[in-house]
Amino acid sequence: MASMASRTNPLLTSLPQFLTWRSLGFRTVCMGRLGFATQSQLDADPPAAVAGTKVLETAREEFEIGSRLITLETGKIARFANGAVVLGMDETKVLSTVAAAKGDAVRDFLPLTVEYQEKQFARGVIPSTYMRREGAPRERELLCGRLIDRPIRPLFPPGFYHEVQVMANVLSSDGKQDPDVMAANATSAALMLSDIPWGGPIGVIRIGRISGQFIVNPTIDELSLSNLNLVYACTRDKTLMIDVQAREISEKDLAAGLRLAHPEAVKYLEPQIRLAAKAGKCKKEYKLSMVSDRTLEKVRNLAEAPIEAVFTDPSYGKFERGEALDKITQDVRRALEEECDEESLKVLPKAVDTVRKKIVRKRIINEGFRVDGRRLDEVRPLYCEAGSFPILHGSSIFNRGDTQVLCTVTLGAPGDAQRLESVVGPPTKRFMLHYSFPPFSINEVGKRVGLNRREVGHGTLAEKALLAVLPPEDDFPYTVRINSEVMASDGSTSMATVCGGSMALMDAGIPLHEHVAGVSVGLVSEIDPSTGTIKDYRILTDILGLEDHLGDMDFKIAGTRKGVTAIQLDIKPAGIPLDIICECLEPALKGRLQILDHMEREINAPHTQDDRNSPRLATLKFSNDGLRRLIGPLGVLKRKIEEETGARMSVSDGTLTIVAKNQAVMEKVLEKVDFIVGREIEIGGIYKGVVTSVKEYGAFVEFNGGQQGLLHISELSHEPVSRVSDVVSVGQQVSLMCIGQDVRGNIKLSRKATLPRPGSDTNDVVEGSVPSVVKEEPNIWASVEEVSDGQENQNSTSEELSGSKYEMSGVNPSTSSIPTILIRSAAECDEEEKSAALSPNPKRTSNPVGASKSEGKSKTSSPQGDSQFSDSIIFPMKNVKKSKNVLENGEKESHSTLRSQDGDGNKYDFASLLRTSDDLSDKMDEVKGPISAKKMKIGTKVTAKVYQIRTHGLVLDLGGGLRGMYRFETNGRRDFGLGDELQVECSSFSSKGIAVVSLVDDQ
Repeated sequence: MASMASRTNPLLTSLPQFLTWRSLGFRTVCMGRLGFATQSQLDADPPAAVAGTKVLETAREEFEIGSRLITLETGKIARFANGAVVLGMDETKVLSTVAAAKGDAVRDFLPLTVEYQEKQFARGVIPSTYMRREGAPRERELLCGRLIDRPIRPLFPPGFYHEVQVMANVLSSDGKQDPDVMAANATSAALMLSDIPWGGPIGVIRIGRISGQFIVNPTIDELSLSNLNLVYACTRDKTLMIDVQAREISEKDLAAGLRLAHPEAVKYLEPQIRLAAKAGKCKKEYKLSMVSDRTLEKVRNLAEAPIEAVFTDPSYGKFERGEALDKITQDVRRALEEECDEESLKVLPKAVDTVRKKIVRKRIINEGFRVDGRRLDEVRPLYCEAGSFPILHGSSIFNRGDTQVLCTVTLGAPGDAQRLESVVGPPTKRFMLHYSFPPFSINEVGKRVGLNRREVGHGTLAEKALLAVLPPEDDFPYTVRINSEVMASDGSTSMATVCGGSMALMDAGIPLHEHVAGVSVGLVSEIDPSTGTIKDYRILTDILGLEDHLGDMDFKIAGTRKGVTAIQLDIKPAGIPLDIICECLEPALKGRLQILDHMEREINAPHTQDDRNSPRLATLKFSNDGLRRLIGPLGVLKRKIEEETGARMSVSDGTLTIVAKNQAVMEKVLEKVDFIVGREIEIGGIYKGVVTSVKEYGAFVEFNGGQQGLLHISELSHEPVSRVSDVVSVGQQVSLMCIGQDVRGNIKLSRKATLPRPGSDTNDVVEGSVPSVVKEEPNIWASVEEVSDGQENQNSTSEELSGSKYEMSGVNPSTSSIPTILIRSAAECDEEEKSAALSPNPKRTSNPVGASKSEGKSKTSSPQGDSQFSDSIIFPMKNVKKSKNVLENGEKESHSTLRSQDGDGNKYDFASLLRTSDDLSDKMDEVKGPISAKKMKIGTKVTAKVYQIRTHGLVLDLGGGLRGMYRFETNGRRDFGLGDELQVECSSFSSKGIAVVSLVDDQ
């Protein structure tokens, strides 16, 4: 009304209080009707409402296991769930909830669903997916769900077929504890709080072993050092589930670990019972689907005799036996339909299965014979074949009875490793085993959709078993993937995968130090009805699929001759005594040894990778600039090489890793990499290049990642060449050998050195090869600073020859790194060469790598004398070897081979004198050896070796790094060979201080 009045007449809003309707005791229009209002009605306006504080009734239990404080809490979150518990250990918190469907259960199995989820918020990370949210369950989440499912399923009462869903979520993780075991214990506590009938509680514990000492509840860091990862679940007196990953631990040590784990796991039980007493619900009466005694007796009378006849006939195969049993079931169904027994027809499959189970178990316990006629400890016939598909990296076929598995191995680059996004554990996984169980393996029709929990579980078990024998990553950097394709299934396909995978790994050439085999052990027991304890039992080795279904447990054990590498125990009754479990280890070892004998007869050592179909891996080290050139803008060039060759390349800081499926692909990739990035240029190395320009005196070639080299006309062919264009043209790709470097830093290339010599049918020189003489201590070339003279200098080499170091598996390694050396000119060797205009301009002396310009000038302009003699001419030769091919082809055949020519047609002769850059220091005047520059005088006699053979004389090695010149005499001896020893006498010195010698006698 006030707002309405203000719009009609503003004066009404300024009336004094005593003139208002309310002060005079009148009701307003908004009060409902006109009239006088009482005092209580005038005071009826309530104060503003304030929200109250809700009190959450919580229950909490704290206890300590293995020096870890553990808390169980309920009532704060997920209050509507049938049961909800948060279990905490340090800063890791896991929530587990359970719920059961309402209504009657019309089925003959327990539809228990366990979903475990690790969302990235638990570790403070936003998912890296495109939608930035979690997607389908990952492998680890499926495995953790199985880890929770396996121990709780046997404790639901028989006939309880209501749908039950367990959801476990990691709320926070500090990265120290694995949440899987915590989720299993939280699930047990949640079931205890709910109204769902369940025979718990259970305790789940993890045991590690470091340096022979067992550790309870180890951290993630401790597990990385442990040779045992044991997860054990139990009730107060019986074992429910075992999951083991180990590094060849002995059966004795494993049994000790199991006996330690049981009392530690029992410590979880009392806190759960106390928590259920505080906040638990009363158990609800659910309808159980049970087979009545009358129905069971009627079906037994109709089916027992024919079923027993089928099971006692060992000639039946898997499918023949199944068809005979199905026929018996149909006969019983017709008999019940004639009697109109609807109650028995509803539970007929369950009743027939119960009769089968009793017949098989009774025969095994009483007679010691199994369905297929084998003894209890007998392994089925075996068939092993390695290398089934030679073109693959590795392959094998393994048969045990009717179970058949095909395993293949594929090797990849380190970058192919699987990326993991779990809240704990490593970020990548380089060894993967993928298990596939197609419907045709059991002659059924089915659809392949997504990840299957069973396939993931079986594949992970086999992966754990084989991981223990793989070489360390430093020794074997490949990423390895095994595909296990089940071709036929009649029990224990996961253990067949272990055997086939081990053979396939050896067939691929992976250096396993031991074969791994696996076998599945079963149990048939007889229960005392009055006490519920086992009064008799039999242990079965290598169980069939039917024995797995009708028996009490499936105990899968894999390992080598030295010990166990993986274990998985699944049971059907509500627990088995630990003593029986430990007793099963001995027959499993005997069966495993029999299988290993057959596998080793087929393949007992890794195959060598000498065939060209074997995969190749190369690790090359480059500078980051070189890698940037290889990758190209946004990785375009790298992807192009991968698409063209089919190889995989991964780049890290200074390292390029290449994986090719065979040697041919590897050679193609290396050729492209060498052309783009280049590698260490060495004398005698073979390279492929492209002709960029053709001159009268030769051709310039681009090779080795953009380097420029000179192919002189004399090096084109063994035959005389009149014109360069007759042999090569611009854009032509040619294979060349590096034979040296001239005075101006141009790299000298030779085409004829790669061609067959006249009279020879073959040429053993291939690209990238170095003669054996050079491979031990190869010459590694560094760049020479370019000195411009205005003549074709744009084609001279000015870039530093970036080095690469090959570390390859299956590929011949290239050169090893030695101190960088520099080729220097020994101009003006003697006065005769000066007069013949064969000496180069002394101003064209190149600076050493890393030397300053001032240093180069000072050495060039220094006066002649002892200092110049020792600094520029005579120096020690260290770690230098030259290819024999280069010496013979480049220096012995003709004088023209030793000459270079510039753009003006001036000819230059040179001696390839080498000196290490390490010697370009203050210690250059120090000459080691029996002779030195200071000791060398006219008349000094020494024993010298022929170092080079020139047109007008010899270059001699005088010892101690000294070089001397001997000029041929007219009508004198000229039949010298490289390495010949001569007795010489110093007769004079050249203008550059080179000792000119003469022969002591006519040798």
